[in-house]
Amino acid sequence: MSRTVRRKKKNIKERLLFPVCLLLLIAGIACPIGMRSIDLREQEQAYIEKESRLNEEIEAEMKRTKELEEKKKYVGTKQYIEEVARDRLGLIAPDEVLIQAENDR
Repeated sequence: MSRTVRRKKKNIKERLLFPVCLLLLIAGIACPIGMRSIDLREQEQAYIEKESRLNEEIEAEMKRTKELEEKKKYVGTKQYIEEVARDRLGLIAPDEVLIQAENDR
């Protein structure tokens, strides 16, 4: 009877060995995959945030480009030339009279 008990114990050990090894193998594969999955989700979120910031920058630059194009058109007008002549060069139109205040002494 001791032989049959030993054989049964041996059979139970052998039958449990394969599923336990298989379970450990699956766990050994699944854990790194799960960890990598978490890292990839974090990386994806970072990329989404970066994309959002870049889209905001693009919109700001497009607005700035539009403003510069409008200024470029304005710079070519007669009104702008007269404004610069008055403000920076101190010139006046032929039909204008320049009135200056006397400085206090």
